[in-house]
Amino acid sequence: MQDTNRGLIVYEQPLSERIRTFLRLEFLFRRGRYLLRHESPWASRLTFEVIIDVMAVLGRADLKKEIIKELERHSATLYAFSRNPKVAQERLQEVRDEVHSMLQALHGCETAPGNELRHNELLNAVRQRSSIPAGTCDFDLPAFHYWLEQPGTQRLRDLNDWISTFSPFESSVGLCLRIVRESTAATREIANGGFFQRNLGSSTPCQMIRVALPRNVSLYPEISAGKQRFAIRFLRPGDTSSRPSQTDEDVEFDLLCCVI
Repeated sequence: MQDTNRGLIVYEQPLSERIRTFLRLEFLFRRGRYLLRHESPWASRLTFEVIIDVMAVLGRADLKKEIIKELERHSATLYAFSRNPKVAQERLQEVRDEVHSMLQALHGCETAPGNELRHNELLNAVRQRSSIPAGTCDFDLPAFHYWLEQPGTQRLRDLNDWISTFSPFESSVGLCLRIVRESTAATREIANGGFFQRNLGSSTPCQMIRVALPRNVSLYPEISAGKQRFAIRFLRPGDTSSRPSQTDEDVEFDLLCCVI
């Protein structure tokens, strides 16, 4: 994830399966939204892949419940913050209203995420072939080939209609991740000899580790974490045919331990 406003590249490491799933969904939704700006048949093919992947992730029977649990957890935390006079109450109320709105939208979804798309013949045909290398060639799926040859405006209309069925989940996951990311301020740290380690507090579980480096630094972090501590190694990339190596220099970086 990039922070272009500050000239930083931000690297994120989820510390729970729930946040890991949310980040994967966010990645898919962002990819889909980008592809929907393009009318070419190849972009439409890639958007099809995004929809199929989103259906696979959302197909978990408990995912809707997981999103609701996360929003309810945030709702309780934000309510506790509202009793602190040092917190900006107006901004806090805006976020609480967003959480309440998302909970209402999710509770109003009577079917499983993307359930209506599971009865779409074209999507099903492509999904059944998508696990085969080049399984969606024109000769394999003439119906798909026909659809891809339709005007770009028609294809985009279909794709937007299909992706819009995920809107409550896209918005809810985005809100959950935004709250987590904005839950703490960055601290300036130094990795001595390219290595940094810190214990994690047991009272408030950390949801995500975020590491920010300037774009002009030829290093990237490798983050590993357990329940009690996390460690960061800063690696210097070689060419694509060689393994990266840990730097032996001290590295300054911004660290965010998102605990909300």
